[in-house]
Order: sequence, then structure tokens, then C-alpha cells
Amino acid sequence: MSRIVGILLAAGASRRFGAPKLLSPLPDGTPVGLASARSLIRALPESVAVVRPGEDRLSPLLVQVGCRLVTNTDADLGLGSSLAAGVREARGADGWVIALADMPWVTTASFAAVAERLRHGASIVAPVYRGRRGHPVGLASQWFTDLTRLAGDRGARELIDGNPEAFTALATDDAGVIRDVDVPADLLA
Repeated sequence: MSRIVGILLAAGASRRFGAPKLLSPLPDGTPVGLASARSLIRALPESVAVVRPGEDRLSPLLVQVGCRLVTNTDADLGLGSSLAAGVREARGADGWVIALADMPWVTTASFAAVAERLRHGASIVAPVYRGRRGHPVGLASQWFTDLTRLAGDRGARELIDGNPEAFTALATDDAGVIRDVDVPADLLA
């Protein structure tokens, strides 16, 4: 069986939110980042969570659900640097499923479906909900070098957009793949 590793990107600064959004409670009281980690871990028990230096409130929660922590000392350089740090930590994997910690409504089934497509030979795969590409994104090991060179806030978007022949769209009815938390009102929407 192919070794697919989950990577939870949880090193953002929450600037638009105005507070540590990954610790903000959902209506059921679960912190946003913890809800995201739980769904990912259920599908991919081997998962890495990339956090900011000094993150001492969310990190223990992520470890408690089974994530291996990676501290990205370059987190202020953007999402790309966190993705690169996570992929480097999980080198040797056959692929990675990249999850955003501010997307707590992605279902475990969506994570599992992306991982399964990677196991069956997809190079780049992402769910598509009503014509919109969402998250998580799956990338096969052939992209290791490209991923470890990422920087900035665009993550793997340029890699995906620049290789349309390698992209597999995974149709889904999971609206969570396009729903994230940017501002406090998003917690209730």
C-alpha cells in the first residue's frame, strides 16, 4: 500500500480574523484547528501539522489527536513555506494530502477520497464542488522537489495551474471543501 501522509497547515497568522482563529470555537465548542485535524487524522493516521513558533495552545491539541508537529520558523513568509516544511518532514512518502486548518467542514470521506486517488496513480488531485476546485489537494511524490521550494502565500497553486495535464478533478457533494474561516462571521455561516 502506498504511504500517503496528511499535512495540516496550521501556521497562519490569522490577520483577517483578528484573533487566533484556529482556537476559535465552532458552534459545538470544538476549536477550528482541532476539528480540521480530527477529520484529517481519521482518514490519514500518519499526519504532520505545521505550526508557528511559540504556538503553545493549539499544538498540544494537535498532538493529542495524533499529529506529528513541525514548527515552521519561516511561517511569516507565507503558506508556501509551511507546505515546504511539512513535505520535507514527510519525505519518503508516496504522496501528500494537504489540508488547511481553517477548513473544519471538510469531511473525513473527502480526505480519504483524495488519498485513494493518489494511491491509484493520480499525480495531482483535488475535490471540485459545483465547478469550484477546493481542498484538500493531493500531490504525488514526483512533486517533492517543487514542493520543498515553495514560498509565498500561494502554496501549490502555481504548481497545480502550471500542470493541467497532471490534474485529476474529484467531483464531490462535500461543500466543506470550499468553505473556510477568514472572519468571525464565517464560524456561523
